[in-house]
Amino acid sequence: MIGIILMALRRALPDESDEALMERYKGGDARVFEVLLGRHERGIFGFIYRMVRDRELANDLLQETFLRVVKNAQSYSPKAKFSTWLYTIARNQCIDALRKAVHRRHPSLDQPQGADPEGRTLMEKLPGPSDDGFERIDTQQVRSRVEEAVASLSDEQREVFVMREFQRLKFNDIAQLVGVSENTIKSRMRYALENLRLALADYAQELPDAANPIPARSRV
Repeated sequence: MIGIILMALRRALPDESDEALMERYKGGDARVFEVLLGRHERGIFGFIYRMVRDRELANDLLQETFLRVVKNAQSYSPKAKFSTWLYTIARNQCIDALRKAVHRRHPSLDQPQGADPEGRTLMEKLPGPSDDGFERIDTQQVRSRVEEAVASLSDEQREVFVMREFQRLKFNDIAQLVGVSENTIKSRMRYALENLRLALADYAQELPDAANPIPARSRV
């Protein structure tokens, strides 16, 4: 019954922007919060999970993120994109959690890549079985190398890589979220890709915006 009510509510507000819904929520219309939750819950969970790599922790941080939305609703200004504001809250939760973690985790690359029109994952694009059925390379070995390469990125590069390649956020949105210039974000992404190409030279052509690998800074 609740699901039917939510579906009806979402159909009743099909053209309302996130910002307009948030203003209605601030004005006392608590129902629209479910619409915002339905629009962003999956994406925010995916972002958090790829940052902390722990499903239970990701669920906890997801709940805390939306609790912060409720608690800080009155401080939200419609001048800011709701999604940017929301991702900023989620990002801060991840940063705090990772600072407390004993072992740093890294994002999985077994997710659709924004640069690929077919929606294949990076792992799917890396060499695998050939047409004649013979295995060209051990898939698990490739996966391990890719995961290690991403884990070796600096925090700044890894963060931008996840936001851009997995969440498909625009560079200017990432810049607002992180609090640095768009040129800095583009630079971090470029160095992240260069470092990944260096670590995965055998598969460099499969990385987004592939180019010949060149030495890159470890941090930007």
